[in-house]
Amino acid sequence: MSKVKRLLLDVLKPHHPNPLEFGRILAQQGAYRVKLRVLEMDENTESLELVIEGEDIDFEQIQASIAELGGSLHSIDEVEVVGEAERTED
Repeated sequence: MSKVKRLLLDVLKPHHPNPLEFGRILAQQGAYRVKLRVLEMDENTESLELVIEGEDIDFEQIQASIAELGGSLHSIDEVEVVGEAERTED
């Protein structure tokens, strides 16, 4: 079994919710640490670099939350995954 510890995502979102609220909502999806940076802004959207860190990130839940907030995932730019040795009982 492996666990996703860190994701770097490229996300396009509308201006609302603002970046602070967007980050808070995503962080609450699993007690994650969320860091985001606004890369570009036009009159309707913001491009974000989004870093999510946690013990076992549920990517599908994060992706669904981004969509529910009106955003779209453009790319997964970096991933950190930790494998765990399977325990065998003798």
